[in-house]
Amino acid sequence: MRPRTMSTAAALLAFAAAAPAQAAGAPAQGAGAPPIRPAGLVLTVASPSHPDRNRSVLLRCAPERSDGSHPDATDACRALDRAGGSFDRLDGRPRACTRQSDPVTVTVAGTWGGRPTHWDRTFANACSLDAATGPVFRF
Repeated sequence: MRPRTMSTAAALLAFAAAAPAQAAGAPAQGAGAPPIRPAGLVLTVASPSHPDRNRSVLLRCAPERSDGSHPDATDACRALDRAGGSFDRLDGRPRACTRQSDPVTVTVAGTWGGRPTHWDRTFANACSLDAATGPVFRF
């Protein structure tokens, strides 16, 4: 199952990387208007102890619409907007989590604000992931 997950992630990454190039060919929004910098991100959650739970989604954030394969793209994009695109500054959903060790590693690759973005982090368990990142990795 792991090779399929990685090939899916590779395909999503290629799609996300193409999004800004397509936007560059769009007509100008008007004199003095700030450029639209759409974001295309591949988000991955991996669990070494439960490889059958590994998953990836595409999250696209743009001023007029948020979409992709993320089940709650609108809330995930809003959370990233509030954090200025910084995954380290996400509000999350702070709460008490057990100390159970069941690590999950998340990765992000793509573009945000027209710039290449890569981020990865390992959390003690799924609860601590959700507490730190909120809707962004809820898929």
